Amino acid sequence: MRVLKFGGTSVANAERFLNVADIAANTAKQTETALVLSAPAKITNLLVSLVKSAVSGKDGQEEFTAIRNIIEPLIASLKKEYPELNQDFLLNEFNTTLDLINRRVHGIALLGQCPELVEAFIESRGESFSIAIMGELLRVRGHKVRIIDPVAVLVTEGGIMESSVNIDLSRQRYQMLPKIEGAITLMAGFCGGNQKGELVLLGRNGSDYSAACLAAISNAECCEIWTDVDGVYSCDPRAVPDAVLLRRMSYKEAMELSYFGAKVLHPRTISPIARFHIPCLIKNTMNPQGEGTLIAEETDRSMPIKGISDLKNVSLVNVSGPGMKGMVGMAGRLFTAVSQAQVSLVLITQSSSEYSISFCIHTQDVMRTRRAIEDEFALELHEGLLDPVEIVDKCAVISVVGDGMKTLRGISGKFFRALAQANINVRAIAQGSSERSISAVIGEAKAAEAVAVCHMNFFNSRQILDLVVVGVGGVGGALLSQVKKQRQELLDAHGIEIRVVGIANSKHFITNASGINLDNYLEELTSSNSRPFSIADAKSLIEDSHLVNPVFVDCTSDERIALSYIELMQIGYHVVTPNKKANTGTYDYYEGLRHTARLCHRKFLYEANVGAGLPVIGTLQNLLAAGDSLIEFSGIMSGTLSYIFGLVEDGMTLSEATKDAYEKGFSEPNPRDDLEGMDVGRKLLILARECGCNLELSDVEIESVVPQNFLQGSNAKEVLESLKGADDIFEKRVKEAKRDGKVLRYVATIKNGKCTCKVEAVGSQNPLFKVRGGENALAFTSAYYQPIPLVIRGYGAGTAVTAAGVFSDILRLQNWTREG
Repeated sequence: MRVLKFGGTSVANAERFLNVADIAANTAKQTETALVLSAPAKITNLLVSLVKSAVSGKDGQEEFTAIRNIIEPLIASLKKEYPELNQDFLLNEFNTTLDLINRRVHGIALLGQCPELVEAFIESRGESFSIAIMGELLRVRGHKVRIIDPVAVLVTEGGIMESSVNIDLSRQRYQMLPKIEGAITLMAGFCGGNQKGELVLLGRNGSDYSAACLAAISNAECCEIWTDVDGVYSCDPRAVPDAVLLRRMSYKEAMELSYFGAKVLHPRTISPIARFHIPCLIKNTMNPQGEGTLIAEETDRSMPIKGISDLKNVSLVNVSGPGMKGMVGMAGRLFTAVSQAQVSLVLITQSSSEYSISFCIHTQDVMRTRRAIEDEFALELHEGLLDPVEIVDKCAVISVVGDGMKTLRGISGKFFRALAQANINVRAIAQGSSERSISAVIGEAKAAEAVAVCHMNFFNSRQILDLVVVGVGGVGGALLSQVKKQRQELLDAHGIEIRVVGIANSKHFITNASGINLDNYLEELTSSNSRPFSIADAKSLIEDSHLVNPVFVDCTSDERIALSYIELMQIGYHVVTPNKKANTGTYDYYEGLRHTARLCHRKFLYEANVGAGLPVIGTLQNLLAAGDSLIEFSGIMSGTLSYIFGLVEDGMTLSEATKDAYEKGFSEPNPRDDLEGMDVGRKLLILARECGCNLELSDVEIESVVPQNFLQGSNAKEVLESLKGADDIFEKRVKEAKRDGKVLRYVATIKNGKCTCKVEAVGSQNPLFKVRGGENALAFTSAYYQPIPLVIRGYGAGTAVTAAGVFSDILRLQNWTREG
């Protein structure tokens, strides 16, 4: 015999009932078949609400109406499909049951309380609706039907609201049942009968358990759990879209996953079928041809890790104090007291010093647990041998499960490194002696991020980078164009998915956790009613959307935003920026950025601060890490000035060359920012600080290209007009240099701890002599590179080049998710 269990969504309406009948009929052609049915979707919730309403003195008419609005149309729809269906019989059965419930509700309202036996009866009636309807449907389709009463067959032990089935006694009962040759057996799930023959419940969602028990007592060849998903996944596919469908897993793996929160299986389902080695198949009612997941003795050894599960609504209890150490029997007394309070323990851990014992319980049991411990250890608490009981609410247990953990090294390290990457604090750790699972207790608010980042690390799925881009002018706009162009290629070739989840300009901040459409983001920004960007909104985006690897990309030159990087890293963002204001603020802030990045396990990347797309910062950091030290630096660090000086060398005036650079988009919106030399001064300060110099921006000697009186004006047009007054003066300097066989360059230098930026005449022997046309060139003379310096040279003007440098930094973050 095969036992097929169908959940509430599988019998939610007439169409679903017909699907179940088809599946049952196909199975019955091959072997003896039994169906275990849940209540139609929403019915059990309404019955639970009905009890609560009655306790508060209400008549429950709202719930009764809602129940009728589900069941009566369902029966009517089946009648249309099968005119011979006995609708009057079904409605009579339904109304009789509602009358029985109504009389009990009236009594509950008068008493103001509900006895558990009455509550169990009411809450189990949804299953009886399913059985009556399915029985009649199968009959009109020509099938023999045998209905068995779970109260008479499943012998239970324990409480009324959550009992366990005694398999041995139930087997004896089942063997006494009359058999009907060729009949499809129907049994309601969720309930059983105690030794007195009273109806009791098997716990919420206990229909899976009912089916497993029926399979065990009937010696079934297989137990099939039909639900609304294709099988058991590596984690909740609603939380992680690329969750992996597991084809096969062992009983013990399934038990671990279900215990720690996997939604597909009821925690107690596995035990009865594992005891009798009955395979269990998880299938999708809406996709009956799907392969599903097989749970059996043997696992799929090609997948050593089977899943990441999370169990929420958990509280962490800490019992500690000087009296714990060396006191024999403390643990026994503690757990006996908790057990006697009828509290189930989720997880236990103890410090090696024996100073404390921690364990997790379901939050609903907190008060009973505290009371039990305080009663048991009243004397020790009074004498100060134990500290007051500490209870931390709003916790979750994240678990990695798989039989392969016993032989695969490094799982624990990979697990905790993944949590650290997501900036998640671990409050407690536990691992069973079987080495089949390892669990960590974390804050409940971080559970979704924890599952996503662990899944990303263990199952090598897509590496997701969620970008928030602030500033969509020259560099920001070019960056978004590059992302749009490269996104599919990066996903196909490297498994990197880049989602732009936030875009901000000076007036608006638009967000979409699934990714903003980059085809029309400017129109969306313009038409948006949103507020300007704020740290609070950036934080809400992470928390509400459970972003795993969020990256804040600042493409502005706004000092206010630059000074918010520490706070952004503290709330979970990596920071990537071409904005030099952060690295050239106070030295304390410069140090604070790096300290925060280390403390929060975030990355602060700023390659485009100095050389646009050139690998300057990374190269310098690698050299210094390898033990090198700077002796002297000389370089051209402005692609804009390199371009301008090249045109002047070819015969243009300074104002004409500057206008040309401005019109081509090579300069800043106001060319004065380039000609003043402050941009180069900031870049030079960053290099000096990278080399260990404790300097402020005021320590850098910055000489403008021309005197300040020739750079007057509030906009580009006015500045370019004012600049004409300096053409003759600058041309004279050009001619003097040319007469000596030299050319003018705007040179930045570091020597003996002193930083200078100024116009210099350089000869043909100087590495900077031929640098022009928008190129940058940086010459480092160091302990390793002397007397011939290390020269980094390349194009450095224009927004596209800078955007490419920013994009390169962003892509470096995908390696962060794969470390180890």
